[in-house]
Amino acid sequence: MPAYTVREWDKLAYGEGDGQIPARHADRLAGLAARSAFAGRGGGGVLEHGRHALRARGVVGILAAGDASLEILPKIDVAPGGTRDHQDAAIRKRLVHMLAVALDLKIDLGVVTDLAWQRETLLEILIRIFCEKLTEALRKGMPRRYVGREEDLPTMRGQLDITRQFTRHAVNPSRLACRFDLLSEDTPLNRIMKAAVVRLLRLSRRSANQQRLRELAFVYADISEVPIAALRWDEVVIDRTNRSWQELFAMARLFLQDRYQTTTGGAGQGTAMLFEMNALFEEYVGRLIARALAGTGLTVSLQGGRLFCLTAQDSERGLFQTKPDILIRKGGMVTHVIDTKWKRIASRIDDPKQGVSQADVYQMMAYAQLYHAPRLTLLYPHHPGLGPEGVVHARHRITGHATILETASIDVSNSTNMLTRLRRLFFDLPPGMSLGLM
Repeated sequence: MPAYTVREWDKLAYGEGDGQIPARHADRLAGLAARSAFAGRGGGGVLEHGRHALRARGVVGILAAGDASLEILPKIDVAPGGTRDHQDAAIRKRLVHMLAVALDLKIDLGVVTDLAWQRETLLEILIRIFCEKLTEALRKGMPRRYVGREEDLPTMRGQLDITRQFTRHAVNPSRLACRFDLLSEDTPLNRIMKAAVVRLLRLSRRSANQQRLRELAFVYADISEVPIAALRWDEVVIDRTNRSWQELFAMARLFLQDRYQTTTGGAGQGTAMLFEMNALFEEYVGRLIARALAGTGLTVSLQGGRLFCLTAQDSERGLFQTKPDILIRKGGMVTHVIDTKWKRIASRIDDPKQGVSQADVYQMMAYAQLYHAPRLTLLYPHHPGLGPEGVVHARHRITGHATILETASIDVSNSTNMLTRLRRLFFDLPPGMSLGLM
């Protein structure tokens, strides 16, 4: 299967040469993008289907249609130098790290070789990690639970189902309508694991991954095969007896129904596993901030607040609900509102406003009014054009108020001392400003 790679907001020209995509493949992939949940009008939310090239937008992941696949990587600034393959490998590694943080997964990125990061697509790398973790977990035994069963038996087992006994066996008392619990491996959790294995076996194109998946499919041969739409996610119970399966359950969700992605199936349609970078960046930063502030007496909530901008005069009904990305509280009081933006801001030398949009500023002013937070932050991904990462790049006071609005960035290409850098964002305050955080 021909595999193509493009970074978000870049173009992939049509043609038969290196670094180009034949028009027939582009048409199929653009058609699949147009059917995804992130499509927007005309599929422009994922791919722009131009006259001379495909242009990726702010959604990353994998599209596979017909006999071709397209990998869309985020525009993460990695260390300069090296080949394009080396840079793409570094970006894949950072993207998997972001997914691991966002989904609360413990993934050892060191187990994937440098060569694999270069040669395998994001999908194949995730499949490989899933297979290795699932194989390791199964060596300790498949989880079992007591499952309620109803059977008609010649001897009594468990409890007698009186209603069924006298309606079904009134004239045949030799059969007893029994109701009992049976310790079984055919549980909702194992059915989900099997569904993930079966699905990935259809998607993977790497022979090593296919072999691993066939071996896992054999292990799950006696587990019921349930269509993805009929899986009972709400019946899965993760407790102390199967806590080690929490991460595999999250990865199965990633492949089958995660909120970041959309999957499209059917004859001639293909498959998409896509992630909106705005949502992924928000979840990634939010979880890191929660870790960074653990033990400080501050509480972090994601997509909290939900106060309304307006109240209807006649009915007291709220209008225009707000959902700040990250709220930080001390006690019951909001001390800090953070909104993440997956955008590239300019340096202050190039633009005093740094490319911050007027709409974003108005949004933060609304948060200041509603949540009475003394500090507001627009948080962006860092890039080399901003110079050495100082986290906070500019601070301003909202006119007529003491509230501080600041622009800051965090380097997602470098996880070294990430929690320390985030703590500095919250505790390195300008002179004369104290939020009572320490």
